[in-house]
Amino acid sequence: MQKTKYIIMVTALIVALGGLLMGFDASVISGVVKFIEIEFELTKLELGWSVASLTLTSTLAMLMAGPLSDKYGRRAVLRAAAILYAISALGSALAPDFFTLVIARMIGGFGVGASLILAPMYIAEIAPANLRGQLVSFNQLNIVVGISLAFFTNYLILHYSQQELEWVQNFQLDQHQWRYMLGLELIPAVLYYIGLFFVPRSPRWLIMKGKRQEALKIMSKFSSLEEAEKSMAEIISSMELQPDQKEGSFKDLLKPALRLVITIGIVVAVLQQITGINSVFFYAPMIFEQSGIGTDAAFIQAILVGLVNLVFTILAILFIDKLGRKPLLTFGVAGIALSMFTLAYGFSQTTYTLKQEVVENLVLENDVYETLTPIVGTSYDSKAAFESAIQATISGDDWEIAAETLLNQSIVLNPLLILIAILAFVASFAISIGPVMWVLFSELFPNNIRGIAISFVGLINSAVSFLVQWIFPWQLEVLGSAGTFLIYGLFALLGLIFILKVVPETKGRTLEELEAMLVKEPH
Repeated sequence: MQKTKYIIMVTALIVALGGLLMGFDASVISGVVKFIEIEFELTKLELGWSVASLTLTSTLAMLMAGPLSDKYGRRAVLRAAAILYAISALGSALAPDFFTLVIARMIGGFGVGASLILAPMYIAEIAPANLRGQLVSFNQLNIVVGISLAFFTNYLILHYSQQELEWVQNFQLDQHQWRYMLGLELIPAVLYYIGLFFVPRSPRWLIMKGKRQEALKIMSKFSSLEEAEKSMAEIISSMELQPDQKEGSFKDLLKPALRLVITIGIVVAVLQQITGINSVFFYAPMIFEQSGIGTDAAFIQAILVGLVNLVFTILAILFIDKLGRKPLLTFGVAGIALSMFTLAYGFSQTTYTLKQEVVENLVLENDVYETLTPIVGTSYDSKAAFESAIQATISGDDWEIAAETLLNQSIVLNPLLILIAILAFVASFAISIGPVMWVLFSELFPNNIRGIAISFVGLINSAVSFLVQWIFPWQLEVLGSAGTFLIYGLFALLGLIFILKVVPETKGRTLEELEAMLVKEPH
């Protein structure tokens, strides 16, 4: 039994390396942008495109990866994803111009989208019911590790590139920091490709293709022969109930029998992103700076966000098969709502007071100091009122130069409350809907349409993520921090009601038992 569990764990860990590559690929660009902006003389729109282009192709990949995996197999498409990661890493590191860099990044995006949905799907199809939640969560854990690894390697490359060391000069690390940051991904990509040769094909996919003997041989590695034969009989029985559906299609997702599972999938996919997780991850320094703590402290607190995310993802893995999916979702989404309402309250109490020392430190014309003196010490209840008062006293050019300093250093609120609320939000997300969403996706859908269905809900999840990231700075500007976080909290509250009323508990049930329970064919 212990040997069987060990084989399953190792197999799941190898497949979940796709999550590490995904997290690394998506986050490594954060250390690259300031270098390529100068080297390629990019506009702000071009710079934004260098980041967003990967998300675009990963979204397209989610749409294609499921059907391709139903046709060619989960393992085969994951191998292709590993190759795409390697090509992307090498192409990005050697890119002679901006166009080539973007193309290389977009190639990597196809690998991101494929591995994001297929790794948890494959793991769910080999895992026994009592370990499935924990094993599928390995993928989310690896995503978090990949994000942290990208930040860490970026820091190391930047640190050593500034050292007067012989090997730094020999490898030209001081001249090509960003190329090394991007090229480093080649190592885990090659390891992933090699590792997948030690991973068997999905037994459920083999049964769907009529290769029952091979499927039984693989299943007997992960359990006793008796249990393998029983599981195989259940899978075959499930498929025989739908004899006309050897391979599903997108049209099948509209069938009345699938209405419940598709609805759950869509709502959970939207909920995971609409509550603002990527706004916090991608804009954490901006949010913390708005609390007036300064840039250096904001960077340190952003690192703290990453650590909390890692710790609570590990806790989710430990508890998901003991407590169940629904309790974690209920607890976590309730925590998200409470955290967002706390953030909204904290920012709603913001006032702006211009301090004398801030004015004295401004690098502006001398007469500007005299014009600002009358409003020093005056408290304003809103950002708009404060900006209007400042702009009424100094010229537009001086405002452009001093705006960020004046705003960030004049904020008066409770930064500790903001920090605690954001960390509570990240912890609530990481122990619940972050990893649990992918576990649910791997469990809810019937064998014959699992690939297509996960592609569909994954596409929705990615599209909402892109939208939230895109409009967040606009929301802060137009609605303010309080209004933005209040909206996120209201979405979380609606999601909590849906979870309590609609989402079932899937812990400890085989995929075939869940199909029988959730997919109701009309009589």
